[in-house]
Amino acid sequence: MKNFNGILEKLRIIEKEAKDLVAERIEEFRNLGLFGSELELFSELSFCVLTANWSASGGIMVQKEIGPVGFAELTPEELSNALSLKGHRFPNKRAEFIVENRRLIGTLRNVLSLPVTEARKTLIKEAKGIGWKEASHFLRNTGQLDVAILDRHILKVLFNEGLIERIPKGWTEERYISIEDVFKRLSEIFGKQPGETDLYLWYLVKGRVEK
Repeated sequence: MKNFNGILEKLRIIEKEAKDLVAERIEEFRNLGLFGSELELFSELSFCVLTANWSASGGIMVQKEIGPVGFAELTPEELSNALSLKGHRFPNKRAEFIVENRRLIGTLRNVLSLPVTEARKTLIKEAKGIGWKEASHFLRNTGQLDVAILDRHILKVLFNEGLIERIPKGWTEERYISIEDVFKRLSEIFGKQPGETDLYLWYLVKGRVEK
């Protein structure tokens, strides 16, 4: 039986100071999911493409600069140049993915209307540069809180706390769901939804609430 006491104690310590920041971010996510335009949803999908093997802070910076219209209309060269200027590790490939994903504009609201498990699999299948973590990231950032975003920071915490045996080098559905189940159990004991617990863990690790 896994022992969640250590990480729960750490989360309880920062819970009060992070609570308002987490609530504010969750409200932003829900508003985007409920009222965001297709271009705004596509901007968030593109943000999730950008953060793969990069950083959330870098993705936020690029997203603010390029904006929803830019993600939908800039040429591959313009996108790649913008990413290069911000220090992205893979500017050409990420620009390529974003341009290819433009065919999804007009369908993202329909994806969000699906049950979360089906929505995640649809995104993984249809969107370039979107795997299990990135699909979960997009769904959480549009208000679907019953998913875990298993990025390297979260995995490191789970590993260091003895909640997982190793940090995976790649994802299969079975592997992702298995670790997500551990994360969901932690969230249940913490009294939060997984998408909220993620933000508290980010605050614990980074001292800030990003997205």
